[in-house]
This record gives sequence, C-alpha cells and structure tokens, in this order.
Amino acid sequence: MQLGIYSFGDTTPDPVTGAVLPAARRLRDLIEEIELADQVGLDVFGLGEHHRPDYVVSAPAIVLAAAAARTRRIRLTSAVTVLGSEEPVRVFQQFTTLDLLSEGRAEIMAGRGSFIESFPLFGLDLNDYDALFAEKLDLLLKLCAAERVTWSGRHRPALHDQPVYPRPLQSPLPVWIAVGGNPPSAVRAGTLGLPMALAIIGGEPARFAPLVALYREAARRAGHDPAGLAVGINSHGFIADDSQDAADTAFPYYADVMGRLGQERGWPAYTRPRFEASRSPRGADFIGSPQQVIDKILAQREIFRHDRFLLQLSLGTMPHGRIMRAIELYGTVVAPAVRKALR
Repeated sequence: MQLGIYSFGDTTPDPVTGAVLPAARRLRDLIEEIELADQVGLDVFGLGEHHRPDYVVSAPAIVLAAAAARTRRIRLTSAVTVLGSEEPVRVFQQFTTLDLLSEGRAEIMAGRGSFIESFPLFGLDLNDYDALFAEKLDLLLKLCAAERVTWSGRHRPALHDQPVYPRPLQSPLPVWIAVGGNPPSAVRAGTLGLPMALAIIGGEPARFAPLVALYREAARRAGHDPAGLAVGINSHGFIADDSQDAADTAFPYYADVMGRLGQERGWPAYTRPRFEASRSPRGADFIGSPQQVIDKILAQREIFRHDRFLLQLSLGTMPHGRIMRAIELYGTVVAPAVRKALR
C-alpha cells in the first residue's frame, strides 16, 4: 500500500488568537512539509485546488513543481484538480511539465470538486456541472493517450489532428478519478478503467464498502480486470506521540473548520462528542497515537483492500511544528509498521 498526505494549504484564522498566516509563509511551510514527507519515506503528496480565502493553493501544479526541486522520490499529485472548470489542454501541459521536472513522479487526481467557486470565477454555468466534467475528462484522457489529438465537444473548440506538447516521461501520465460518495462517479471511474480515490471524511467507513464494490463491478462489466485497478482512500487525521494530546491539539481546528463549513452547508453543530466518535475505531478520522493510526489503517484495509491511503494532516492552519512532527511519526513509525504487517 502506498501511504501519503494531502493538503489544501489552509490559511484559516487560528481559533485561539485569530491570527492568519500570510500566504507566502503558508506556502513556504507547505514546501517544507512536502520535503519532510519525502525524507521520511512517504510515497505520495497531494495538493487540492481551491479558490477561496481559507486555502492558499489555487494552482497545485505550480506548488508541486516547487516541491519537485526539493524532493527525490515522493510522487506528486493534485488532490484534486477541479477538471470541470479547468482547460484540459493546460492541465495536461502543466502536469507533463511537472512530470519532466520531477523525473516521472507526477499524477493528476481529477474530480468534480466539493466547492463551486471556480465555476463563476471562470465564467461557467453550474447547470453544466456534470457535463463539463465528463467532456473535459474525455479530452484529458485523449491527450494522455496520444501526441496528436482529434476531438470535439460542446464546451470548448474542437481539435483536429492537433499535436500537444510537452509529452510526459510516464506513458500514459497517471490520472485518478476522485469520488466523494457519488455512485455514478464510482461507476464512471470503473467503466473507464481508471484508479479511484475515495474521500471518506465522515460517517462510518464500512458503509462505503458497497461503493468500492460498485466501482470494481463496473470495471469488470466494461472488460477491465478489477485486480489491476488501484483504489485509494483519502481521510482526515492528525498524529501525535500521545493520543490525548493528538485529540486536544486537533479539536479546536476541526471545530473551527467544520463549524464554518457547516454554516455554509446547513450541517449540525460540530461538538466534542461528535469529534470523539469520528476518531473512534469505527469512525472516519485518523486522530491519535501512531499505534491507533496503524490499527485503523490495517482495519480499513480489511474492508476495502485498497492500494493507497492519503491523510489530510492539516484541517485548518494547525501549527507548522506540530504538522512536521505528525509527518515524522507517519513516515518513521506508522508507515514501516503498516508495510511490515501487509508483507
């Protein structure tokens, strides 16, 4: 199993002091986090695309390119690219450039996105939300498959035997489909024979097992071997030397972020009992000591038989030093134990 991290580059106010990190400082911290993840032997680092004041990463490929110069082994991916509001040719060119700079370590995780700010920003109609994603994914896959592309659709000009450069070192450039619990999205990923990254950020993870089964069945029906298709799980979490310290450190940031998002989306209040339930063995969050996180990763492996696990360690702008320690524990304690158990 590949083990890694993803981040949105949070720039939320500190729930205690109200201070907000300058964007330049947050980006410098983020590069240090990716560099440390590489040094401690983690496999993947992903950056999500957002266009809001509480996240600093609106251009994942640029930040990942900066990280490519500071790392040697770790794979670098978007998490996610909001493909419906992007230009597929430019996405392809940006990530092939990243692939060349990183000597073959780039990936694209394409999704419809859980936020919609990018659609009015780029002049797109939300009524076309799903159609835009389907059409642009089709073009992106054609760009990955061949140097010269002939393609037509409703939402961008057609291409007629158009060469597109540069070409990546990896052939084809890896494209994952990010799914947030929507069954048609899982079916689409399976039908296309693409790896699926499933976000589990609430509820009981075991309840998502039918979605993974649906993905594999869709792949089988489309003529793909499900055994050859990777499944990734993306979840929230935080690691500290002591379980109670991990919980006490993380809770104010979780309460702040989930509370503000809850006000936007009509969710119930985020309480400490709810937080504790979510970090329990049957909950979605991986918050605790290294051994608790090890046990939970292995327990979910029994449910999903997945190939990749990515942990969002910084929900809210948690102190940089604490995130660095969490990355260190993840890479030097959690990852070796999980790999040993799976061997």
